[in-house]
Amino acid sequence: MNSSSTSYFVNLAQATDIDAITALLQANSPSHGGSLTGEFSRDKVAGMADGASPVIVARRMADGPVVGVLFSAAPATAQAPVVLAMLAAYAGSDNAYVYGPVCIAESERGQGLLALLYAAMREQHGGAEAVLFIRRDNIGSLRAHERLGMREVAAFVFDGVQFAVYSDAIVAT
Repeated sequence: MNSSSTSYFVNLAQATDIDAITALLQANSPSHGGSLTGEFSRDKVAGMADGASPVIVARRMADGPVVGVLFSAAPATAQAPVVLAMLAAYAGSDNAYVYGPVCIAESERGQGLLALLYAAMREQHGGAEAVLFIRRDNIGSLRAHERLGMREVAAFVFDGVQFAVYSDAIVAT
């Protein structure tokens, strides 16, 4: 899979992408004013991208910097407490996967990149149900995922923060 659309190159992440993915996630982490849930050390990112589940990256140029990333994981492998809280609120269907985190460089937001990452991930998972959480105060992400056809299916509170659980199970493609 290597598609180029709207001047983006979208493909599966490689081991050589770990540093670039880490830099993107760190730039958008809470300690840097971003809206991601949690901090992302290189070791954490490497563990998340261990090859067990697809990770999709996007670049403007084939050899350019990573400007978007979308992770996935099997629910059975979930270890992060916030992901376990989401799965307790809504686990999805038998073949569902955990979608996220997703991160798009600030310079690329609003240009259709989320839809490209999502389409590539759906292809990797054969159209299986994606289950994800979004902070209620992250209005941009809530709206962007609703534009993809995802809908809220549950809610939970973790560490005093309200989250919505979204699924694409109702999306017919």
